[in-house]
Amino acid sequence: MIRKVSYLALGVAIGAACAGVAPQMVSAFGQSAYAAAADTYRQLNLFGDVFEKIRNDYVEKPDESKLIEAAINGMLSSLDPHSSYMDAKAYRDMQVQTKGEFGGLGIEVTEEDGLIKVVSPIDDTPAAKAGILSGDIIVGIDDESTQGLTLDQAVDKMRGAVNSPVRLKILRGASKEVKEFKIVRDVIKVQSVRSHVEDGDIGYVRITQFTEQTADGLKSAMDKFRADIPADKFKGYILDLRNDPGGLLDQSIEVVNSFIDKGEIVSTRGRNPDDAQRFNARPGGDLSGGKPLVVLINGGSASASEIVAGALQDHKRATLIGTRSFGKGSVQTIMPLGQDGALRLTTARYYTPSGRSIQAKGIEPDIEIQEDVPPDMKGKDDTKGEASLKGHLTNGTDEKTGSQAYVPPDSKDDKQLIAAVDLLHGVKHAAVIPTPAAAPAPAPSDAPKDVPASPAAPAKPDAAQPN
Repeated sequence: MIRKVSYLALGVAIGAACAGVAPQMVSAFGQSAYAAAADTYRQLNLFGDVFEKIRNDYVEKPDESKLIEAAINGMLSSLDPHSSYMDAKAYRDMQVQTKGEFGGLGIEVTEEDGLIKVVSPIDDTPAAKAGILSGDIIVGIDDESTQGLTLDQAVDKMRGAVNSPVRLKILRGASKEVKEFKIVRDVIKVQSVRSHVEDGDIGYVRITQFTEQTADGLKSAMDKFRADIPADKFKGYILDLRNDPGGLLDQSIEVVNSFIDKGEIVSTRGRNPDDAQRFNARPGGDLSGGKPLVVLINGGSASASEIVAGALQDHKRATLIGTRSFGKGSVQTIMPLGQDGALRLTTARYYTPSGRSIQAKGIEPDIEIQEDVPPDMKGKDDTKGEASLKGHLTNGTDEKTGSQAYVPPDSKDDKQLIAAVDLLHGVKHAAVIPTPAAAPAPAPSDAPKDVPASPAAPAKPDAAQPN
């Protein structure tokens, strides 16, 4: 959901144009616009005055580069939870993360009310094995409080040399139970796609996050299913997006395109109507052979996961089972700043093919099923969702809170997975599955006409950061 752009040439062009029309500037803009611009420059002068006072009179000599960076971060954090500044190191780290291999603990984190919150532990990583859970609040890293740290600073502290330990102090659940975990850092190789044959006749695919490996991994899994399951016995697919925090937009588009071959997948709309984009399925991209599809989602399914679930739901191509998704419906554009890092700026909202904005609302499953939560996990298994994040983009008056994000470690206890298997086998349980639910069938709808078509563009990850 992020585009890389360069503004150098644009800046030169604007500068040249302004030089030619400067004498007419006041009349062209009008008195009110001129006054507003003058007020903005007065505020910038005020910032310069404060900066000089700090440089000259603060009790100790300040680090000027850190002052500037703090000012930039303060400005961006006042916008929304997902806009931020990345210094050169953080920008390099982000580029490494999108390749699906990096050093650290293996958790996706975001910032909420000044604290560092776990979006989701990544499967088979040190953090997941240690017992870190979605919704945990990280309040301390190696005896240092995270209060006041930026997201990038906290992530940087959790990273380190392979085989070196780090201690995390975790606040968990409504009771604010404090737990401490000692975790040994490792090379995190994210296996974006995991798959196996379920019940002998169903292709089960779990996407842990959307990296550069996702589309190819899904294609390989689907090829293997076709080879391993006789066509006359192949009941369909289960796509498990539970606790998947998102990732690359282009990969989410490819995943949807693997199950449909026409129609809109997602559209993005920013402040300027001319910047709207529509991403359509590529004809011939459907690899599923029209087999039925069930998608599993929960409160930890965010961003790119919601794009996939929303598109397949709108096209009536899949039945969604689980609990309401996280509700992150905004697009971040990565704007490189030369050797000084990059700006991650929220530039648009995204919409499902039917025109739905899921921002701060999430996607409602077709069949809602709550998992049975162990007693020691009661009250600790829910996420608050995007609507709970301070400064989030608002979306009307019917915003939704988060939902359950617990997935049983043993598949025999996984009620959502069991329901998906039963649905593909034509078995319906009245106590669990509502009467209107039906086996999914491909029936793509026409794309909305109010957004100009545009080819899919390369994208980068969301504001949640793995480490």
